[in-house]
Amino acid sequence: MKFDNPPISPCPFSKHYRIPEHQAWQALTVYLLYRLTLGSVLVFLFFLGALPSSLGKHNPGLYAAVSSLYLSSIFLSAIPLLLRRPAFSLQAQLHVLTDIVTIPIVMYASGGAESGTGVLLALSVAAGGILTGGRCALLLAALASVAVLGEEIYADLFGAFEPAYTYAGMLGASFFGIAILALVLAGRAEQSEAIAAQRSADLANLRQLNEFIIHHLQSGILVIDEQQRIRMMNESAARLLGIPSTARSLETACPELAELFWAWLDDPSPATVNLGSRAGQPVQVRFTRLGRTHPPLYMGFLEDNALYNQRVQQSKLASLGRLTASIAHEIRNPLTAISHAAQLLAESSSLETQDRRLTQIILDHTARVNVIIENVLQISRRSQSKREVLSLAASVKKCLSDYRTAQAVHENAFQLDVRINHALVLVDPSHLKQILENLFSNALKYGQPQRGAIRVRVRRQRQEPCVEVIDHAAPIDSQTVQQMFEPFFTTSSSGTGLGLYIARELAELNQAKLEYEPVTGGGCFRLRLADAEKTTIEL
Repeated sequence: MKFDNPPISPCPFSKHYRIPEHQAWQALTVYLLYRLTLGSVLVFLFFLGALPSSLGKHNPGLYAAVSSLYLSSIFLSAIPLLLRRPAFSLQAQLHVLTDIVTIPIVMYASGGAESGTGVLLALSVAAGGILTGGRCALLLAALASVAVLGEEIYADLFGAFEPAYTYAGMLGASFFGIAILALVLAGRAEQSEAIAAQRSADLANLRQLNEFIIHHLQSGILVIDEQQRIRMMNESAARLLGIPSTARSLETACPELAELFWAWLDDPSPATVNLGSRAGQPVQVRFTRLGRTHPPLYMGFLEDNALYNQRVQQSKLASLGRLTASIAHEIRNPLTAISHAAQLLAESSSLETQDRRLTQIILDHTARVNVIIENVLQISRRSQSKREVLSLAASVKKCLSDYRTAQAVHENAFQLDVRINHALVLVDPSHLKQILENLFSNALKYGQPQRGAIRVRVRRQRQEPCVEVIDHAAPIDSQTVQQMFEPFFTTSSSGTGLGLYIARELAELNQAKLEYEPVTGGGCFRLRLADAEKTTIEL
């Protein structure tokens, strides 16, 4: 249970009765106002001569003095109540104890229990049960009963008037009943307050959870009314539409989508429509009525076509991977036999030089086919990415250092240029390492490193963290650029044509993008990664 102010236990003997602090002070203020009203009535009616005949009849002087002191004490007790000093428990107990001491004296001055003034103690005992609670409530009821009974005994001993012990006993019993009832009601009120506060906290948490999920969805969510006012828009919708997240008018922010919305209102039969967004990628849009709200609200679902095609492509690749894995296993068995036979033939002492060269050709090409089979099996065994939040600069630095050590590459062969030191990305560490090692190997093999160091640059491009590997290779024609990421495409007689294809597939698994761009004096392979600070929830 949560409160705006910490809960307090008014009674020092009670460990379980706890109420919110602001509510406790409010209750004490109400009790003070009641006491102020009671004291004012007792004093002013006496001096105006308008009191009932029973009040103050036995000893008017004592009645006037005690009632005046009672009213004065009430005014004085308002000061610490406003200051909230001393503690609440002490002030509440002093208020009730003042009534327990004063009212029996007023009752004595009015002629004892038969005057009816003892009933005023019932309200004080009830207030004590609410304000103090626990065993303190029963203690106050006992003190009130003793005070009433003591007043009657005093009158009997000194012959002031005829005592009414029966009436005093009934008052004492009623005080205990009232205290217990007030205690039970206060406990139930506390439980109700706890349940209400817990439900309120649960609703607030659920609302925050819903808002978090909506704003971090990979799909765009847009809520609009009939006047095309944007009621809600998550980050993905703003990104897909290329509009600011603070936009409030759909017609002003994205006229193309506004036209599609009007067309859908006239004819809601099309399930989805396509929209060319300002961000450059095609977007699928689907509208629907949002419940039975009044005025009516409409929700638009925006989906990036590239992500949809990616899921379809991954499904196809999974099926193709299982097929190629079976074929690769079947090819590997005879290939191993051919390679073993060629090795045995090469070891023959009677083999001529020309024939020995032919056996070496067999061994070289069986090794090359084996590499292709290994790459195909690697594709088929590829697991889903286990993305983690990584520091991009630190990860690239470590990958480059490990690659230099493993491949015995000279330190000057690569030049690391870090322009963003604190960028965080969401990527599978093993996939990132495999992609970068492939780019490093291609740069050393095809990038003419003898013309200068290969630059590895870490920076932001289009507000996205990226890694660029820039070499000094000759410009690549546009047709080759379109085919370079396709499987088994290579311009080298010794290449398999699977390296860049695997690298791009691994990048797509991590919602990253691998692309090539010609630059002055060479080429640039750029890996754009998902920013961990702008993560979306994938569905």
